[in-house]
Amino acid sequence: MTTSSFLLRNVTLVDGTGAEPVPGQAVVVEGRRIAWIGPDGEAPSTAAEAVVDGGGRTVLPGLINCHVHLTADGAPDLFAQVAGDTVPLATLRAADGARITLMSGVTTVRDCGAADDIVIELAKAIDRGLVPGPRVQAAGRVITMTGGHGHFIGREADGPDEVRKATRAEIKAGAGVIKVMATGGVLTPGVSPTQTALLPEELAVVAQEAHNSGRRVTTHAIGRAGIHNALLAGIDSVEHGFYFDDELLDLAIDQGTFLVPTMLAVDGIIRNGRAAGIPGWVVDKAESEAQQQRTSFAAAVTSGLRIAAGTDAGTPFNGHGDIARELALMVEHGLTAMQTLVAATSSAARNLGLAHEIGTLEVGKLADLVVVDGDPVADITATERVSLVVKDGVVQRNELAETGAAVPTAA
Repeated sequence: MTTSSFLLRNVTLVDGTGAEPVPGQAVVVEGRRIAWIGPDGEAPSTAAEAVVDGGGRTVLPGLINCHVHLTADGAPDLFAQVAGDTVPLATLRAADGARITLMSGVTTVRDCGAADDIVIELAKAIDRGLVPGPRVQAAGRVITMTGGHGHFIGREADGPDEVRKATRAEIKAGAGVIKVMATGGVLTPGVSPTQTALLPEELAVVAQEAHNSGRRVTTHAIGRAGIHNALLAGIDSVEHGFYFDDELLDLAIDQGTFLVPTMLAVDGIIRNGRAAGIPGWVVDKAESEAQQQRTSFAAAVTSGLRIAAGTDAGTPFNGHGDIARELALMVEHGLTAMQTLVAATSSAARNLGLAHEIGTLEVGKLADLVVVDGDPVADITATERVSLVVKDGVVQRNELAETGAAVPTAA
């Protein structure tokens, strides 16, 4: 992997803060970081070894997906795939998912659960340049009750002492974030999505141990009681959150909690259904919760709750390159396009505890950039049309014209 310097010129800048787009801008990248941003005509082109012409397209911060499962690939029956995969096969799936993710313009992900330390190790391999992929914050195994949601990718634990030990074990294994199950879910057989799982005192132990180690903690929480328990425990973000109401929204806002809505997960199941091979028990649960998910998301939008983008990629017919579809659903169900872009950039970076390095286009931050064809503020589907992806100052995908020396490109 090579780093150098280059100038990206002739672009409209959407910086990830929510500020209005600025046309006619340029960005200078030196090594891993952004060295200069300003009007195209004032760009210090002599400082760059190469020039990339954006052709009037839009440059954004590298997109961030706060909820993926890299070891799954969107197969109709996720439970059967995970149960049937050997560690080598699951590792290959994860590496391929990481490559696809990066090419879609996503430069950072949070993996919300995988067995056998696979994604923890994959994150190291990506950092060392052994395989292409986004920056990965990996949860490792999820913390769940015996027989609870995600037990097939988790550490089963009951009672505060067992839960504390399980959390410490994931920290020891190298998890960058802790994921805990506060309710049942759609994709685990034999559990209801709304049932309460780990109890408040158990969730509080997870949050305490995660925070003591400098890590953030997120929870799978669908039912109201589980969301409430997680908020009382001090969890940093809620995944899915189908049963937020006014009381819970007020509590979450007061605490600065994030919601990662994962609209695409239920959508993929319902759109494809039994005819595509999804087990009937999965379809039944998704259909029973779909309207409630939309209602809860709309209430969260109205309330001003902090929202970060995440797809739950790896669930049925929910591919690792589909971030643009999630963003379109978020717009369809209440966010403006600009709010959605913020959810996938600066808000997502804050949710991961990485806002000091990524999430906005600012001098000094890591050079994670994506150029899209069109104006995503006017039409969010422009995020589907990716022309350039830069991660850590290295070009990973380039369909734009270049002049001067070769742009530093990933091997």
